[in-house]
Amino acid sequence: MNRQDALSLLHEFTKTDSLRKHALSVEAAMRAYARKFGQDEEVWGAAGLLHDFDYEMYPQFPDHPTKGSEILKEKGYPEDFRKAILGHVPQMGVPRDTLMAKTLFACDELCGFVYAAAVIRPTKISDLGASSVKKKLKDKAFARAVSREEIAMGIQELGVGADAHIAFVISALRDHARDLGL
Repeated sequence: MNRQDALSLLHEFTKTDSLRKHALSVEAAMRAYARKFGQDEEVWGAAGLLHDFDYEMYPQFPDHPTKGSEILKEKGYPEDFRKAILGHVPQMGVPRDTLMAKTLFACDELCGFVYAAAVIRPTKISDLGASSVKKKLKDKAFARAVSREEIAMGIQELGVGADAHIAFVISALRDHARDLGL
């Protein structure tokens, strides 16, 4: 598994800049957590890049993520990798029983939310803090498409504190601010 192959697949299926940036955000968070947990950064990064690669072509559940999983299977991606991606959509009912699956779920919605909170700031992500993100999470009108319930479930399943997880994700995205437009 290598980044260039995953990135090529992402670009083949995902044309919008916003969804590509989301994939890059989740990749950054997944790679950072892989380093923290002593896991394979290439595998975890690829999961971040590819978790929504099929969304533009198959936006309806259960096509997303099922169709994407079928494409990944055809391309030789292993079952545990595909299962982690299937598990990032709670409605699939796929148990998130690996550290990679739990981390992907915990990072997905939060990355979207952190990005939304950062992009509207004059200083973008450079001085964004966890407290600002937590305050925005309470505002139901802000980034209303982002599931606060899934963010809370992800934090609980990963077994980390909310402040620590939010700060960790902010830091991971901050390290890639230029590529993310932040």
